[in-house]
Amino acid sequence: MNIGEASRASGVSEKMIRHYESIGLLHPARRANGYRAYAEPDIAVLRFIRHARDLAFPLEDVRRLLALWRDRGRTSAEVRSLALRHVAALEEKARALQAMANSLKHLAAHCHGDARPDCPILDQIAEGVGGTAVDGPQA
Repeated sequence: MNIGEASRASGVSEKMIRHYESIGLLHPARRANGYRAYAEPDIAVLRFIRHARDLAFPLEDVRRLLALWRDRGRTSAEVRSLALRHVAALEEKARALQAMANSLKHLAAHCHGDARPDCPILDQIAEGVGGTAVDGPQA
């Protein structure tokens, strides 16, 4: 099948299919005319990648997961370890996002939200994260 058919069958955009091929996650056969020829195993790989990316695995972890998936001699401990490291990273990201949300809620609570021009939200953003000053509006 061609790239359009592979895209429809896998749920991965043609652009991302080309990207996954360029970084070595996918190796479709080439026809005599140079066009890619995708087979069912390629579609399975694309679906695997899509599902791993849906779980927010970084591409290097997707590469490791693919290698483990293909390796019938793997141990499930390797896969579990990789998954748990990813869980820890996601939990840290969730904590950071919650801290940002809390900061914005605090700022919004101190903003009058009326016709006055003074705004603590803009003032805080202008100060920057960690109190780094900004030199005013950028041109």
